[in-house]
Amino acid sequence: MRILPSVPEQKHPLGITFIPVPAGTLVRVVGTELVIPCNVSDYDGPSEQNFDWSFSSSGSSFVELASTWEVGFPAQQYRERLQRGDILLRRTANDAVELHIKNVQPSDQGHYKCSTPSTDATVQGNYEDTVQVKVLADALVVGPSSRPPPGLSLREGEPFELRCIASTTSPLHTHLALRWELHRGPVHRSILALSHEGRFHPGPGYEQRYHSGDVRLDTVGSDAYRLSVARALSADQGSYRCVVSEWITEQGSWQEIQEKAVEVATVVIQPTALQLAVPRTVSVTEGKDLDLSCNITTDRVDDVRPEVTWYFKKTPDTSLLASHMLARLDRDSLVHSSPHVALSHVDTRSYHLLVRDVSKENSGYYLCLVALWAPGHNRSWHKVAEAMSAPSGVSVTWLEPEYQVYLNASKVPGFSDDPTELQCRVIDTKRVDAGVRLTVSWYYRMNRRNDDVVASELLAVMDGDWTLRYGERSKQRAQDGEFIFSKEHTDTFSFRIQRTTEEDRGSYYCVVSAWTRQRNSSWVKSKDVFSKPVNIFWASEDSVLVVKARQPKPFFAAGNTFEMTCKVSSKNIKSPRYSVLITAEKPVGDLSSPNETKYIISLDQDSVVKLENWTDASRVDGVVLEKVQEDEFRYRMYQTQVSDAGLYRCMVTAWSPIGGSLWREAATSLSNPIEIDFQTSGPIFNASVHSDTLSVTRGDLIKLFCIVTVDGAVLDPDDMAFDVSWFAVHSFGLDKAPILLSSLDRKGVVTTGQRDWKSTVSLERVSVLEFLLQVHGSEDQDFGNYYCSVTPWVRSPTGSWQREAEIHSRPIFITVKMDVLNAFKYPLLIGVGLSTVIGLLSCLIGYCSSHWCCKKEVRETRRERRRLMSMEMD
Repeated sequence: MRILPSVPEQKHPLGITFIPVPAGTLVRVVGTELVIPCNVSDYDGPSEQNFDWSFSSSGSSFVELASTWEVGFPAQQYRERLQRGDILLRRTANDAVELHIKNVQPSDQGHYKCSTPSTDATVQGNYEDTVQVKVLADALVVGPSSRPPPGLSLREGEPFELRCIASTTSPLHTHLALRWELHRGPVHRSILALSHEGRFHPGPGYEQRYHSGDVRLDTVGSDAYRLSVARALSADQGSYRCVVSEWITEQGSWQEIQEKAVEVATVVIQPTALQLAVPRTVSVTEGKDLDLSCNITTDRVDDVRPEVTWYFKKTPDTSLLASHMLARLDRDSLVHSSPHVALSHVDTRSYHLLVRDVSKENSGYYLCLVALWAPGHNRSWHKVAEAMSAPSGVSVTWLEPEYQVYLNASKVPGFSDDPTELQCRVIDTKRVDAGVRLTVSWYYRMNRRNDDVVASELLAVMDGDWTLRYGERSKQRAQDGEFIFSKEHTDTFSFRIQRTTEEDRGSYYCVVSAWTRQRNSSWVKSKDVFSKPVNIFWASEDSVLVVKARQPKPFFAAGNTFEMTCKVSSKNIKSPRYSVLITAEKPVGDLSSPNETKYIISLDQDSVVKLENWTDASRVDGVVLEKVQEDEFRYRMYQTQVSDAGLYRCMVTAWSPIGGSLWREAATSLSNPIEIDFQTSGPIFNASVHSDTLSVTRGDLIKLFCIVTVDGAVLDPDDMAFDVSWFAVHSFGLDKAPILLSSLDRKGVVTTGQRDWKSTVSLERVSVLEFLLQVHGSEDQDFGNYYCSVTPWVRSPTGSWQREAEIHSRPIFITVKMDVLNAFKYPLLIGVGLSTVIGLLSCLIGYCSSHWCCKKEVRETRRERRRLMSMEMD
């Protein structure tokens, strides 16, 4: 084992050190506690390190003292002190432990060794270390200057002194350090300390007082220490202690060997008595001056200076929250106030607040705050007392304006969308001069049939600065110009609803507010007067609209003119205007286009005509709709055809004006039907679809024939023409919308629909009654149901072409199959090719690896080729 000196700066791979141990020696006084810390340097193990302690009075032979892991380690002479707890080991970390010896005796002087067992394979560093302990006799005497400790009762600002006696008769060269402490309950504060090196250290919060000379520490004679306070503060109250410590130096290092404290005195600071008196209530007329006095009573007769501050607030409590400072007189007699407020010093104990030209806003509570300041050391000041007066209630009486408010309805609505106008007038005004401003607020309350209380809703309010603010109910409509708030005269306010709705029915009232001008040019509301409510209501009845259609000529043939008139009558509709829409439906029993209503032509309330779904390009001017009278309309259709057969009606909508050029839809009604029925024995057309191959392979050609057959009268082929359209529904059923593939009109013009896949379609007329649809390069998406739609055209004896009813064929289902061989041909070829390439590449890599990378050189013994004689031959 190798013992290292216990110097904290040295580091070892593993070693025992005493930290901190100055110069390897500890000095303690009899009766104090000895604490020796020991730790293992550079130890990073997870478990606790074990320690053994031994003692030797001479330093040669050591006796077992204590152990952290072996119970029977201590010697017999120390076991009783270990059981009592006078000697104990306290672990502070896994690699550190402290030896505590309470009530040190002279026999405890000697050498102490701390060691730890080693489990290392090789010894690196030291595993034990020693420290020397010297035990001195108690030669320190500490006490107050008088017993028992005196109690001092002082006033703020008075000086006081405290003394402490401290001396030592130690044979060694020791130094004393002294510290004054102030105890107030559990709080201990250091005031001023003198270190063992002769330096002064003021405590926290006492730095300024120490540097200014207010707090001093002096020595009196050889063993007395005096604490001097030039001017006592309220914070100086408490118990004062004198703490003395004894220090010794060993080879240039200081260590404290003991410390003693003694109670010196208890200081009580008597508070300065301060009382304030203000008037409880004061009443003053508006426009006059307000004079308030604050009288001070105190027991201080020295040179204290008062600081007076006046506050104003609206509540009667003494808190300064939400208060406003009016004026202040500081301790240097400087006044801080506003032009309308003055603070004067009448005598040594009376201060007056003067508020000029009071108004209603000066009504409230006034508080007087007084602080007494006493001079301190080096021209400093400290506050010795502070008091707040009771609130002084001030009421400003004034003559408020008098007036009445009258509300009347200048315009009352009789129907919905009629305007409403209300006028709020101010009458019988008294004491309303230039300093008073009148504003208005408008309110709405819904009418209820029962006795339930309904809250009023704010429509608009006008502030004292003429700012108009809208309520939630009227904000949007006011921005849209439907609600108009205005001031027509000085005493008249108006409210207009441009278009009154049923939701606007209810009670309305206005509130006129009087605002008084203040000294700072602001306005304060002083009075509100409510008007009586005005009820806006009208009886609402259901709108009635009746339309009757009539046909002047009940029978006519194809090619003639069809005429229909519609007569309109209405009730409970204000100033109606009518818009008309002509509709057509297929007659009952016609299954070509069931449940289909067609809009032909319309005429709006401004008499603007518009073609709706009239698609016959050859008869663009063939329909006419005109207004005969305000309530009568006429519809004409020229050169009627057989396809025009059906039920015709007038759909009439009544419109009411809502102001300006805006209209509101009031009611809509449909007339009775007028039927167009042609009595004819013409041909009957049918359509069918045929295909030779209902199932094709992807990429093949699909051929579909649309065949038209004619029954009944025999027609010349030149007198017939057809519009043919092909449709497809790409699903197994007919649940999806059909897609237009291609169409061919009667003039031979082909139109092809747009599709998202690559196959193409073509449409041609094979014969007069046959039409061929071809799908080139069919794909999977081309499967489904296919049908054709045919519109026949027949030439009449007069030479005009008549369009017959549209007919539809039954659908035919086409299946598109996949060519398995072609589908897998290219993937198989690609797979075989890739497999061949990968196999060849693997063989090439294997050959190269065996030839170059794994080649071994085998050295054979050279045979000497000599001619040997054959012994067998011999």
